[in-house]
Amino acid sequence: MPIQQLPSHLINQIAAGEVVERPASVVKELVENSLDAGANTLQVDIVAGGQKLIRVRDDGAGIPKDELQLALSRHATSKISSLDDLEAVVSLGFRGEALPSIAAVARLTLCSHAADAQSAWQIEVDGGEISAARPAAHPIGTTVAVHDLFYNTPARRRFLRTERTEFGHIEKWLRRLALSRPDVAFTMTHNRRTVLQLPSARTPEQRLARIAKIYGAAFADQALYLDYETDGIALSGWISLPTFNRSQPDMQFWFVNGRSITDKTLAHAARHAYRDVLFHGRYPAYALSLTMDPAVVDSNAHPAKHEIRFRDGRRVHGVVTQALEVALRDTRPGAPGPSPAAVSSEPAYKQGAMHFQGAYRPGSGAIGETLAAYRTMAAGATSAAVHADTGPADIPPLGFAVAQLAGTYVLAENREGLVVIDMHAAHERILYEKLKRGFDDKAVVRQPLLVPITIAVSAGEAELVEQSTDLLEKLGLVIDRAGPTSVVVREVPALLRDSDAEALARDVLADLAQVGQSNRIEDACLDTLATMACHHSVRANRLLTLDEMNALMREMETTDHADQCNHGRPTWMAITMADLDRLFLRGR
Repeated sequence: MPIQQLPSHLINQIAAGEVVERPASVVKELVENSLDAGANTLQVDIVAGGQKLIRVRDDGAGIPKDELQLALSRHATSKISSLDDLEAVVSLGFRGEALPSIAAVARLTLCSHAADAQSAWQIEVDGGEISAARPAAHPIGTTVAVHDLFYNTPARRRFLRTERTEFGHIEKWLRRLALSRPDVAFTMTHNRRTVLQLPSARTPEQRLARIAKIYGAAFADQALYLDYETDGIALSGWISLPTFNRSQPDMQFWFVNGRSITDKTLAHAARHAYRDVLFHGRYPAYALSLTMDPAVVDSNAHPAKHEIRFRDGRRVHGVVTQALEVALRDTRPGAPGPSPAAVSSEPAYKQGAMHFQGAYRPGSGAIGETLAAYRTMAAGATSAAVHADTGPADIPPLGFAVAQLAGTYVLAENREGLVVIDMHAAHERILYEKLKRGFDDKAVVRQPLLVPITIAVSAGEAELVEQSTDLLEKLGLVIDRAGPTSVVVREVPALLRDSDAEALARDVLADLAQVGQSNRIEDACLDTLATMACHHSVRANRLLTLDEMNALMREMETTDHADQCNHGRPTWMAITMADLDRLFLRGR
């Protein structure tokens, strides 16, 4: 065939293949246009999973009459006008392809009332033919109705799934957009039945209520609010406590400058922050917004704008990891309240023997009287000291030990009720955090290999080794390029001298190629420290004195991440007096 210019309608249909993948893509593009128009309220109506009707109504700025037809032309937009605007784009849409692409594969009606106009105007598009504008009744804002999606491209229509599946994709996207803009009210109906109604949320309490409607009450009950800013990067949103985790990463949403995206760098940073508080194979849940200078973010990296590129991904990775680690650090009993002042800073573990110091001592006011009373109870005697008047301010978060159960659990009483502590898991976390502090304060010590290991790699990986020599040495690896497709591992971290050096090197190079940095060495070293902590912590069936039990709890209250052991298991559980009363039917 000779080279020829394609007709405009066919061009729009080809473009629709990139923009309009399924009904959910239409909803995403139309809702983003409404948000860019400054809408405060959005109404989305769906019929037959979006195949029959998709209608989006907003109360935004509206479109003037003389711009309605231009809005349906390719590459016509009000959001950018120069290359400088493109390099620092802050709007969700900017290519000017959404409306004409949708109109090329569906029957579209566009009705809008501009804020400064006397009345609304409406145009229709069918088969690429745009009608003349005519007056219509419509409040200030815009309504776009999309009928019979893919009616003129039956091959695309055959690839659609069931009505229920397609609506599921629509609902997923709308929930993501609702998370990114809590100040906007969203309502969605399917086949004339309201399935989602979210009022605007401007206070932290209202935003948490929206999170509960989208993620569920279980997440809202175990979520931490994060608000962190440093070096021109702001991170805010909600992250789950380690106790709320998933079998897959289906509740992990990222928003960069208001745009919902997926990004390997951000996902890797979050996974790294949760590395030693979750079971292996489990995933945290979060909805996080990253705000930064739009000039250092490339939003034009994907046809459907699902992905972005950072100019300095390593810096972003470090900020996100640090912010999440700081937020998760206070997952301990009583946080973020003040730590008990009577706890000694001396080490709790010495030379393989269970030895706690800094426990509360008898005779130190009400606390001493309470501890003495518990000692008397443990001895099987009665004492008037049991009824001593102990003020609530004197009772630590975990309370005081009462007994030991089956040589495994410590039973304690605090101001709310009963506390059960897994003494091995709790001591394991305490030792692990102390070993980590010692490891973090020192440079990585390298161990030369007696026989250097030659590894066959790709040409790209060999070049990466040459470019990353300094970074690899900081990680404790000395790797030299030996040929076009081979490298030699000469030194490894001393703590990992017994590990598989080849597998470690390959994993580190894979991380460098994917996200520009690697935490494999650190993670492997922490795994070794975790094993050491596990092997040297107090074992089951070890009888503890009340002093040792109380000292263990005091250390838990001042140890980072003390709510979970190194493997992600909970270290303590609480049963309130109200729960106990319900269990024994008291008050009925």
